[in-house]
Amino acid sequence: MEDLKKLYDAILVGNAKVAKEITEKAIAEGVDPQALVQQHMIPAMDEVGRRYEANEYFVPELLIAARAMKASLGLIRPLLAAKGAEPAGRVVVGTVKGDLHDIGKNLVAAMLEGAGFEVIDLGVDVTPEKFINAAKEKKAHVIAMSALLTTTMSSMKTTVEAMKAAGVRNNFKVMIGGAPVTQKYADEIGADGYSSNANGAVALARKLVAA
Repeated sequence: MEDLKKLYDAILVGNAKVAKEITEKAIAEGVDPQALVQQHMIPAMDEVGRRYEANEYFVPELLIAARAMKASLGLIRPLLAAKGAEPAGRVVVGTVKGDLHDIGKNLVAAMLEGAGFEVIDLGVDVTPEKFINAAKEKKAHVIAMSALLTTTMSSMKTTVEAMKAAGVRNNFKVMIGGAPVTQKYADEIGADGYSSNANGAVALARKLVAA
């Protein structure tokens, strides 16, 4: 039997090749794919997040760890889907209309995936209608919006207002983030939460889904 502690270690150091190889062997040996995710992969990404909070890891380390996680997840996701296993939650993510910045958004998406969420990434320059339609179609729990410019932040408010107008505001939790965004702004526009970083976004998403 493959030593699965090595899967944890491979994700922690961002070795995508090793992570994928160990996952392939474990699946071939009949290890429960859900156990791989819950007992080894998610704990590894939680530790990555802890190290980031403690300034032991920085954005490059987060990105390569997330890449290793995704290499394993790519093999496991079809197996989980076939078994009907539910993700930790479904999150629609995107950078708001008028904003083309995606590094922060990509980092949040990667960390959410690493935490067991199903992520529907709409990319950049996302209109309120696109957020709403994707959330309805995918039966999402959370809509996560990012903005890097003060001039595009208002699109977050517009999206929340569009959700109210469409009668779906109570169907989805809304979380926001990005360099100019603050908790005060989240409160002003009626968002359900705000995070200043990717690790915090994972904790917030967990809290919102649980609620």
